Amino acid sequence: MLTTDFVNGSPRWIELGSDSPEASADFYKRVFRWEAESGGARVGDYPIMRSDGGNVAGIGARIVDEEAQSWTVYFQVDDIEATARRVRELGGTLQVEPTEVFELGTVAHATDSQGGWFALWQPGTFVGMEVTDRPGALCWVQLWTTSVQSAEDFYRDLFGWRCVDIPLADEETYTMARPSGAGEDRYFGGMMEMPPVQLPQIEGFADWHPVFQAADCDAVAASVRDSGGRVHVGPHDVPGVGRLAVCSDPLSAGFVILEPLNGHL
Repeated sequence: MLTTDFVNGSPRWIELGSDSPEASADFYKRVFRWEAESGGARVGDYPIMRSDGGNVAGIGARIVDEEAQSWTVYFQVDDIEATARRVRELGGTLQVEPTEVFELGTVAHATDSQGGWFALWQPGTFVGMEVTDRPGALCWVQLWTTSVQSAEDFYRDLFGWRCVDIPLADEETYTMARPSGAGEDRYFGGMMEMPPVQLPQIEGFADWHPVFQAADCDAVAASVRDSGGRVHVGPHDVPGVGRLAVCSDPLSAGFVILEPLNGHL
């Protein structure tokens, strides 16, 4: 499960890069009942989204023109300079070099060897997510990629992840990941192989998606539609997992909503 006990290689923050941050924030406030709180003038009034009094996500302008209007997963690292060098050695690309954000921490943006956009975060005073694995908060992250094996090799070598393959129907598999040294209860995400034609928004490149927990998947999916977003798949039941829907917001940023079995993953 995804927790706030952050370690090297675990998701610590998620951020939506948008050409219209205010409109994007309004959408997610309607869908998830989030509240927006300014990050303060030092970070350009960067809006921090909160659920039940805890930080869940950030919504801001795109970092660079090459970044799609999409969600970015920030993974914690102990040494951002060394990790950034390792990104290049493994065939990835540094889109934004390590940059200090005042006393809050140090950030770098990168794409993996299949073009999937992600961020590195070496923490300072900013705590990151304060709530996870409950309705309205992040409960999982998922990579859609054209080559699970290549993605697994990249992230295992970069973060030390431990991965396991779960058999699916039609001889397919789903690869789950957890931090090095963490137990079986610390799987935080997975990877699924898809052909490039099924990834048109990012021109066939890999793509990280946040999975937000819902108490009622059908009700949240209806809210997505009512608020101007799209529901592409579902809601439908996934055996052993729960009820989910694949969605996008009005600016085409993709995300998944999940009503897990027994209330959590």
